[in-house]
Amino acid sequence: MADRKSERRGLGRGLSALMADIGIDAPNNESVERREQTRSDLQYLPVESIVPNPGQPRRSFDDSSLRELSESIREKGILQPMVVRPSADHNGSFEIVAGERRWRAAQLAQLTTVPAIVRAFSDQEMLEVAIVENIQREGLNAIEEATGYRQLIDRFGHTQEMVAEALGKSRSHIANLLRLLNLPDDVRNMVIAGTLSAGHARALVTAENPTELALRVIGKGLSVRETEDLARKVSHTKRRGNADNREKDADTRALQEDLSANLGMSVVIDHRAGGEGQMTIRYDTLDQLDQLCQLLSSVR
Repeated sequence: MADRKSERRGLGRGLSALMADIGIDAPNNESVERREQTRSDLQYLPVESIVPNPGQPRRSFDDSSLRELSESIREKGILQPMVVRPSADHNGSFEIVAGERRWRAAQLAQLTTVPAIVRAFSDQEMLEVAIVENIQREGLNAIEEATGYRQLIDRFGHTQEMVAEALGKSRSHIANLLRLLNLPDDVRNMVIAGTLSAGHARALVTAENPTELALRVIGKGLSVRETEDLARKVSHTKRRGNADNREKDADTRALQEDLSANLGMSVVIDHRAGGEGQMTIRYDTLDQLDQLCQLLSSVR
């Protein structure tokens, strides 16, 4: 029982140990021994001998940010060494554990060598450090962060609770981000591009038509709360429409669909056996209401 509890406290050999090992977020008053150890471990490796981490959570690198970093590197050099490990697939080369932005910027600055610390990290440790380094230094977007958590869970069999505890996040934070991976690719790309926030996207996870709703949210500039209300309203209307349609004959359903298509608005026909009934037209914007009023006014 004690062994199981210990196992659930963290990932790999512990993120605190890993981060101390490579000096990420080292305190200003770090010991002289630590600084001397870092200097003794420092190597200058050819830029071409380094390859990206295939499991790197970050997939997008902002061009303008990289150019700014490259200008800084030209003037002051690379102040924080990269962390790499020997590559199992490329003889004499190294995989990036932490510092891919610095490596990319160094190439833009036309450096031939870069400072690096070589560590024999396992695949699991490499992924853990890559996730934490990105979150702490240059925040991942929500989809990239969620993808990193999914890798930790799927590749290494960790639970959401273990990942949350090891990375200093709440379990609900991990769970909410992982839900974003259920969205269609086009909606996820909107989050990656920054046109849709993670909060907006989370409100659309259970919607039947998240792409359509995402475009409406962006077009109307809706808040997260308004997006949640929209998703609930559409879901309720859809369920009610499905229930109504099951009770209607084929001609009535076809007429509803034709009118909805022609008007560009939702039309519901409630036709009763005695010949009476009612027709409901739902509009989403004032422009649609004006359009409907003009159509009705033109009827003679």
